[in-house]
Amino acid sequence: MKQLAILAALAVALPAYAQSGAPLRAALHGYQEVPAVSTVAMGEFEARVANDGLSVDWTLVYDGLQGGVQQAHIHFGQKSVNGTIVVWLCGTAGFAGPTGTQTCPGQGGRLTGTITAANVVTQTSAGGIAQQLTTGELAELIDAMRSGVAYVNVHSTISPGGEIRGQIGARGHSGK
Repeated sequence: MKQLAILAALAVALPAYAQSGAPLRAALHGYQEVPAVSTVAMGEFEARVANDGLSVDWTLVYDGLQGGVQQAHIHFGQKSVNGTIVVWLCGTAGFAGPTGTQTCPGQGGRLTGTITAANVVTQTSAGGIAQQLTTGELAELIDAMRSGVAYVNVHSTISPGGEIRGQIGARGHSGK
């Protein structure tokens, strides 16, 4: 039932986008986290690239997190591998992200936003390895999302490393 509500919310929100190409999607589940998390929480992410390629409009809907949400991001990394944060979607006190980052709703909610080159940040992986996707490289991020080597995850107080996660791709990834 919750999944239907999430999909209905996306169906209402997304027709207003005037972008090109297939939407980029991710279905978020605890089993996609590294390591896997057993949770009833789930979410959906959808993004559309603008015709000029200079922005990406996105919607993130999640529900049922077992702890309060601390932060949500887009990471650069393939399935089953943790990668660096490249875009902050939301944050909270102590996990606020760059200036202008939205505040995360509690254990469920809906967020929308627009990613531009200014939102793409440079970080190093947990192992200290630079992944060569640097600040401002929006075209490279779009390519990574289309190629299935970027993911969204939502971190909570119960699972600070991430409670739900999903690979982004042109067809979406169910994670099951």
